[in-house]
Amino acid sequence: MKTPRLNSSELIELVLDPGSFESWDAQVRDPETMTAEYAQELADARAKTGLTESIVTGKGLIRGMQVAVVVGEFGFLAGSIGTAAAARIMSAFERATNEGLPIIAAPVSGGTRMQEGTIAFLQMVGITGAVNAHRKAGLPYLVYLRHPTTGGVFASWGSLGHVTVAEPEALIGFLGPRVYEALHGEPFPEGVQTSENLFAHGLIDAVLPPEKLADMAARALTVLTAPRHDVALVDEVPIESLQDESAWTSILRTRKHDRPGVRSLLRYGANNVVPLHGTSEGESDPGMMLALAKFGNAPAVVLAQDRAHRNVALGPGALREARRGMHLANELGLPLVTIIDTGGAALSRESEERGLAGEIARSLADQLELRAPVICLLLGQGSGGGALAILPADRVLAAENAWLSPLPPEGASVIVHRTKDRADEMAESQGVKARELMRNGIVDRIIAERPDAAVEPQEFARRVAQVLEREIVLLLNMDPVERLNVRRQRYRRLGQI
Repeated sequence: MKTPRLNSSELIELVLDPGSFESWDAQVRDPETMTAEYAQELADARAKTGLTESIVTGKGLIRGMQVAVVVGEFGFLAGSIGTAAAARIMSAFERATNEGLPIIAAPVSGGTRMQEGTIAFLQMVGITGAVNAHRKAGLPYLVYLRHPTTGGVFASWGSLGHVTVAEPEALIGFLGPRVYEALHGEPFPEGVQTSENLFAHGLIDAVLPPEKLADMAARALTVLTAPRHDVALVDEVPIESLQDESAWTSILRTRKHDRPGVRSLLRYGANNVVPLHGTSEGESDPGMMLALAKFGNAPAVVLAQDRAHRNVALGPGALREARRGMHLANELGLPLVTIIDTGGAALSRESEERGLAGEIARSLADQLELRAPVICLLLGQGSGGGALAILPADRVLAAENAWLSPLPPEGASVIVHRTKDRADEMAESQGVKARELMRNGIVDRIIAERPDAAVEPQEFARRVAQVLEREIVLLLNMDPVERLNVRRQRYRRLGQI
């Protein structure tokens, strides 16, 4: 059963706190020259909907948080965008930027208004410029794609959100299916231009019915608009004495199926978690998790290697998804928490041809130069370039049994000894375990396991989260220029006497 299509006023009433909506819509200016037929179409649309244009703008509250809204109305000439509707959109973005408000946009449109021709078509450039200015101001932009959203609307402000979700079973695509059939003489392939297919291909973050939009938006905004200054500093987790175990013992512990990973950490140690999905550019890799979350009062973009998909080696798409998280943190000034827990990057023809090495290099380059605070958590396995790609950070934390090495110990053993049978010796000699990493200046803080995170998953997750919260707040209190310079120098000095 398809989700009932809501008009603009119904959606606003459903999503915003009762009685909080304040309209920003001024009287529209129609084109100076238009046909009598188009003038009548406008008059009929206004009489039918009670609106003056296909876009409704204003501000209101979501769970008490102030937001600007830009909502399409399909009943008004199929939600098409002409000069007056475009002016209304641009004005709303500019006002929201000036007032420092996040924006929630809910487009629904057949695209450009054909009655106004090329001038209407070019309005998408101006709208994109207004969206860019809002994002460059470090303000959140959330998009809810509705049925249908096509054409220039989807190819401009509909595809520029920091977080983008869509209605179930919505028609979403660049070229309208009727136009395609008329031009090509055959129907457009079924199942392509749907919200579910977009999600499967990593183009949107979730498929949500309208009644769940307010909850998702509130959780996202709680993270995205959280204070970055004067955040209360949580108590320090006492530093405990560590076990004197072999590197091989630690490696075996991190490979256990019941060891807690990022999902346990977010479940037991974080709040207001909003999972994101894919690169937003057509790729999704199950081995990488991207999310917004708060650890206590500390907000963060979290990008993590997900041991729930431990049999999926990290490919180039996973690192492109990680880079999406880095750019999101940079643009919004949010701390970035990267979590390493991988047996290694994918070694395959496909990964080579899709640029794995280049993505490792670009991930390193992006993260090393990120203006936002960066914390890296070695949570479990840390093998090869897949681990290294998201390592550079202001502070590096490690679970007690976590490890980091150029290759899995078995691979290193094959290279040096021509056999896998001496993996335990290689692990010890290479200094891969957390205590050795700390001794060599790679790790700043080790978080105790008692004696193994698998034995105490909830307590371990909460302990890690408390350490993360404190470390994030300490980094937020540093001068950003000094913080970045210290990070750069950190990796220049490693191994130097």
